Amino acid sequence: MNFEMTEDQQTVRAAVRELAARFDDQYWMDCDLNHEFPRAFYDALADGGWLGVTTPEEFGGHGLGITEASIILEEIAASGAGMNGASSVHMSIFGMHPVIKHGSEQLKERTLPRIVTGDLHVCFGVTEPGAGLDTTKITTRAERRGDQYVVNGRKVWISKAVESEKVLLLTRTTPAGEVTRKTDGLTLFLTDLDREHIDIRPIRKMGRNAVTSNELFIDDLPVSIEDRVGEEGKGFYYLLDGLNPERMLVAAEALGIGRASLNAAVRYANEREVFGRPIGKNQGIQFPLADSLARLDAAELVLRKATWLYDNDRPSAREANMAKYLCADAGFDAADRALQTHGGMGYSEEYNVARYFREARLTRIAPLSQEMVLNFLGEHVLELPRSY
Repeated sequence: MNFEMTEDQQTVRAAVRELAARFDDQYWMDCDLNHEFPRAFYDALADGGWLGVTTPEEFGGHGLGITEASIILEEIAASGAGMNGASSVHMSIFGMHPVIKHGSEQLKERTLPRIVTGDLHVCFGVTEPGAGLDTTKITTRAERRGDQYVVNGRKVWISKAVESEKVLLLTRTTPAGEVTRKTDGLTLFLTDLDREHIDIRPIRKMGRNAVTSNELFIDDLPVSIEDRVGEEGKGFYYLLDGLNPERMLVAAEALGIGRASLNAAVRYANEREVFGRPIGKNQGIQFPLADSLARLDAAELVLRKATWLYDNDRPSAREANMAKYLCADAGFDAADRALQTHGGMGYSEEYNVARYFREARLTRIAPLSQEMVLNFLGEHVLELPRSY
């Protein structure tokens, strides 16, 4: 077994770390408190060519793997950018995978080069209020009318919709009652987020406020057949190709937040003196932080195995789910312990650990909850009866 990163991967890590360091905690705190998209950071990542890391070279990207993408997002989060930084570029770095793999050449030529340069922002429109994680229950309907479709419906928790020009939109083209399998009859489009037909309403939330989360109310949205990704009715299967990598990338982001939190806690524990001694000298402070270090390192190993398996075309569902579960828990525990280490000051905004805490909590519920990961492992790995 070889645990060494390649020279190229080390170069990626060093370059992104250096770039992300230009945007300090105050920058991210200001973006979060003011609900401002981190445009300067996004533009810097785009100018560096990092948005195209997994996009094929023929469309202006680098054609690298999910391992490199995970390194980039981990470094972004670990810099103190947290989920605000990672979410601003997450969709651009890997979200177009269904289009890359199943879209027409014309659709790819129209969109991918613009995404690589940062010119085109895209959001992901899948989740609905009445469906949640049960994607087959979505009711947003696309009706075929000649060479176009007309879409009506509602989506929720759509990140970056306010900033986006296009949406990767999952719809139902065949009513659920008319399909043989519930996963049939779903169609994916990459189309304009037309404000004349889509009402976008930001959701007030506890954290990650530099990147919006939104409700979308879609009313008679015209969609050209040229915006369809692949075949009609196969959209659900196209999405499956990206589920495991998405879990790996969120795992990397959780790992990065955990690293940032632990670093902040260690700095404070060394600097803060109470009763004439640094608080880091006390085992009540030191042991939880050392435990978080061990748990973050262990979770990282599972993540590295998962991305290696995926990039080498091997089954990776078990490891992808485990990585998401372990990194999310380790990252959140580290953030919680960092806040506790800071005591009352941790509850203020001055030291940023409260922001890390809020954003780390998100990784335990998105893109799927920890409980749904355990459902998967119980059913598909342990071969226990399906629990839902």
